[in-house]
Amino acid sequence: MTVDSKPGALSTEARNLHWLLTNLVEEVPGLLSVAVVSSDGLLLLSSDAARNEERVPAQGPTGPRGSSADLATIVSGLGSLTIGAARLMEGGGVKQTMVAMDEGSLFVMSISDGSLLGAHATPDVDMSVVAYHMALFVGRAGHVLTPELRSELRQSRETRERFQ
Repeated sequence: MTVDSKPGALSTEARNLHWLLTNLVEEVPGLLSVAVVSSDGLLLLSSDAARNEERVPAQGPTGPRGSSADLATIVSGLGSLTIGAARLMEGGGVKQTMVAMDEGSLFVMSISDGSLLGAHATPDVDMSVVAYHMALFVGRAGHVLTPELRSELRQSRETRERFQ
């Protein structure tokens, strides 16, 4: 893992993961918020909600209560529920879950280490485009999301929250 010399600076891997997440949100029309959640349910990365708010109509949805933590909680719970359902049905591993709602869509995709990628989108989003871009993210991010990087992302997030 490569870390800048500045105290508190993120490693190259962490910055690249942030870039991939930002790119996902910017590339896919209709995405409102995106979060990466660890296998134990902790928020590791999230998109910038402020940037997304200007991309949707004022009367439209802005994300689950506007909070990345809320999206992480929903993603973690839904991921756990679908894993349990797959076990009961002897269906193997869960690759992706999609929930279509009247006022939005929710996508959850497994990342190789048990982490989850969750995306909240507008109701008219092209689901195949979202699934494709999420799969690209998972393919690119899955191999770099090591225990060391997850720890670094948690610490970075905790530090930012303490100073806000």
